[in-house]
Amino acid sequence: MKHDEFIGQVQHRAGLASRGEAEVATRATLETLAERLAGNEPANAAAQLPKGIAGYLEHAWSGMGEPFSLDEFFRRVSQREEVDLPDAVYHSRVVIEVLQEAISQGEIEDIRAQLPEEYLPLFEAGSEGKMEVNR
Repeated sequence: MKHDEFIGQVQHRAGLASRGEAEVATRATLETLAERLAGNEPANAAAQLPKGIAGYLEHAWSGMGEPFSLDEFFRRVSQREEVDLPDAVYHSRVVIEVLQEAISQGEIEDIRAQLPEEYLPLFEAGSEGKMEVNR
């Protein structure tokens, strides 16, 4: 999947007004995911993505494996994206949905294996599913 296609899918599925908003949502979600994953997992996923998108998984805190809850994941995305929490939850779900289409199933399984069970709905809800967040 090419960079423009990835961002276009996020914009379309999330109903965002601009490609810029989709880019910010993608960056916020993937940077936060990269902090939660340990070791080389962010780099392994990044290797399957276009350069611009891959960069969001490769930053100073990537691979730290910082243990934070799914609720904290959404709060961090909300802060990075500078949107309300419900919007951040939805945008994160959309970005993860597109990510699952952009990289191999094996890589998605490797990512999911590093996350606690509470993260599974993030990968299963998608842009059409329902998901609650604790406030």
